[in-house]
Amino acid sequence: MSVISRLLLVLLPLASAEPGFAESLSKQAALQASSGSSEINTLKNLPGPDGRYDYASFDEATGHLYVARATSVTDYDINNASAPKSIGHIAHGHAVLFLPHSSDLLVTSGEDSTVRFIDRNTGHQTGQITVGTDPDGAVIDTDHDIAYVMNAKSGTVSVIDLSARKVVKTIALKPGLEFPALGKNGTLFVNNEDENEIETIDTRQLTAGSSIALADCSGPSGLAYDAVSDHLISACANGKAALVSAGNRKVIGLLDIGAKPDAVILDAHRRRAYIPCGGNGELDEISLVSTPAVTKRIPTEFGARTGALDGQNGTLYLPTARYLQTAGEKHPPMVAGSFHVLVVNPDEKN
Repeated sequence: MSVISRLLLVLLPLASAEPGFAESLSKQAALQASSGSSEINTLKNLPGPDGRYDYASFDEATGHLYVARATSVTDYDINNASAPKSIGHIAHGHAVLFLPHSSDLLVTSGEDSTVRFIDRNTGHQTGQITVGTDPDGAVIDTDHDIAYVMNAKSGTVSVIDLSARKVVKTIALKPGLEFPALGKNGTLFVNNEDENEIETIDTRQLTAGSSIALADCSGPSGLAYDAVSDHLISACANGKAALVSAGNRKVIGLLDIGAKPDAVILDAHRRRAYIPCGGNGELDEISLVSTPAVTKRIPTEFGARTGALDGQNGTLYLPTARYLQTAGEKHPPMVAGSFHVLVVNPDEKN
């Protein structure tokens, strides 16, 4: 029996499905057929508590998956069958990152404009820092023990000394900041979904640099940097992925992807990038060998728009839920009890 990928997911009984869900499944089946896959296997459940979700991160050293949620962080111990834990208290979590040489997590808390530090072992908060308005994406420079937090509404970047746990600089960019990526020579790249461009910062001087216009890319959100090619991959809301030369600061190509992406997940070891597209329930695999190209469109579920990678075995974890399909509503309500994580290994076959 041939399949493109093995999906570990939880599906509630179709008998209780809301209007529009059957249509969503039929679209998923059509996508699956077009991608060369013959079936989706329901193998294991990774359920979790109800509530909104955003970015996720995976710690290969401990085998723990962390998902930023509306009021806490959901902690999955992948190597054990224990139920997930809710740790910390936050107000609309966005990014969740584990700190080097520490048991703490850094979590951006959007509604109260703070960054929270949460001990992974105890679940207790160990610190809190006020940053700019609506902190969203974040990235850690492990070489210098510095965190950069993107404040979406105020259009600033908070530079946090992780040893001192304080903001040492606030750099003004433009409102609309989304996900960041660190490149060569101390350059920080940041998607701006309002301006359809990538902002830059010289982290050695802590100054703003010139922006990179993203022609034919609307609403860029997810971003990743591939050091081998010195290219950036930006996920765009208009069904495109923009390929950008970080050195030349120019768009060098566009790839067709699915709808409503919100992350680009780099698998540097296997020379791939993955873009989860929650609007039509697909995970697009991009080969970074030679000329970048979409090589697989793996069926997932509506709402699976972010995720995290276990780089050791290539497994991806995509948080999602079931939604009531309400016409014209940008953020449809989530079905109670339906939050779960899809676990996808694109290289596994039956």
